[in-house]
Amino acid sequence: MTAERPLAPWDLPAGHPGITFLTGRTAFFALARDPRFSYCLYVPADHAPDDPPLPLVVTVHGTRRRAETLRDAFADFAERHHCVVLAPLFPAGISGPNDVDSYKLLSPAGFRPDEALLDMVDEAAARWHVLADRFHLHGFSGGGQFAHRFAYLHPHRLASLSVGAPGRVTLLDPSTTWWHGTADMKERFGTDADPAALRGVPVQLVVGENDTVTAELAPDEDRRPMAAGTHRVESINVLRANWREHGIDARLDIVPGTAHDHFAVLPAVQRFLGAQVSASSQPRTPEVTEP
Repeated sequence: MTAERPLAPWDLPAGHPGITFLTGRTAFFALARDPRFSYCLYVPADHAPDDPPLPLVVTVHGTRRRAETLRDAFADFAERHHCVVLAPLFPAGISGPNDVDSYKLLSPAGFRPDEALLDMVDEAAARWHVLADRFHLHGFSGGGQFAHRFAYLHPHRLASLSVGAPGRVTLLDPSTTWWHGTADMKERFGTDADPAALRGVPVQLVVGENDTVTAELAPDEDRRPMAAGTHRVESINVLRANWREHGIDARLDIVPGTAHDHFAVLPAVQRFLGAQVSASSQPRTPEVTEP
């Protein structure tokens, strides 16, 4: 049986109600390969197949899974920068009734959330006209954990990377096993860490100045080596220093007067991503007026 082709907005006649589900704030779409996961998007209404493909920005939720709210926070950004925003949803409870963390660590639960995200990107490219070979990735808190680990596995898929306030960090360390280090990446994922590939990716690390509360973090023996810091500000500085040792020149934005609040750091995130999206955008085809 032939698989049904996903409809794009321009496949529907003007005024068709289905267009409202495929532009602006879209519905959630189940991932075809694994419907346990889903995603929603923001698609500029004037997006058209005859224009150059739009840059794609992926925004990954934290532990509370506020995917739709995060997508909505990027709606004005998408219109200003003429890009498509994709927000994946990795539900809690995938590996068991009490699982809230497995998507952040990429491998321990017998599924690969990094590969699920790549499938989401492929599905978006099949329905909308987007630049899918390389996309911009942002995540905060649990999403920041996901984002920097994804970068180790798929640096060649990234146009830029923004990592916000991860509670646990994975260092480029060939002497320590995953998730604290990268010693066994080849056995787990089929690929080794490649710092050289990340050197060409614009990277932002971002955290609130007052993001030093440890109450929501796991105990140190479960979370990370003491060398990686005792709270999020320390951890992100350790990650930056580790990356700089490997030639990855990550900028660090510390947002004054802010604790662990994703939406308070978003202005800094969007300034960074806006510059990167503008740099990766292709000029739009000008309209031709008949004389």
